[in-house]
Amino acid sequence: MRSRSIPGARGRVLPMTLFGDPVLHAPCEEVREFGPELVRLVEDMFATMYDARGVGLAANQVGRGSRVFVYDCPDDDDVRHVGHVVNPRLVSAEGIVLRGPEGCLSLPGLEAGVERYDEAVVEGFTVDGDRVRVSGSGFFARCLQHECDHLEGRVFVDRLSGWRRSRVLRKAARAPWGV
Repeated sequence: MRSRSIPGARGRVLPMTLFGDPVLHAPCEEVREFGPELVRLVEDMFATMYDARGVGLAANQVGRGSRVFVYDCPDDDDVRHVGHVVNPRLVSAEGIVLRGPEGCLSLPGLEAGVERYDEAVVEGFTVDGDRVRVSGSGFFARCLQHECDHLEGRVFVDRLSGWRRSRVLRKAARAPWGV
């Protein structure tokens, strides 16, 4: 029997912030108050991520400029990782650099090969203010790096150059939600 509720079970689905919105392209502010509003935001973010069928979601993707992200992501061994980090810091990204397919809930339907390290460590806090350290490898490491990028005001397109970048930007411009 579960002793805790499923993340997002009591949350509400928030509107997704799409590519081009200024909140996605600005660094997020540190969370200074830990309390019911932060707990509610994390619950809502889980509900929104699950509704969109994502594996990670940063607060600025739902229009909040706070340094918070949630995740429910497998690693390359199909081990499921579920959690959240408040005021995360990417303390290490190392190992082999791999180019792999990457998409984003704020750029629905678009994907490109993005280079990321295959190991990552993030440190931060839980909604209760407890310190947390999250280590990931493979696809989960990619997720951690992707979400930390969001909180710095970067999207995966910012890691592309040349024809890969041009192709994604053209597709974004033609998308029904396009900029």
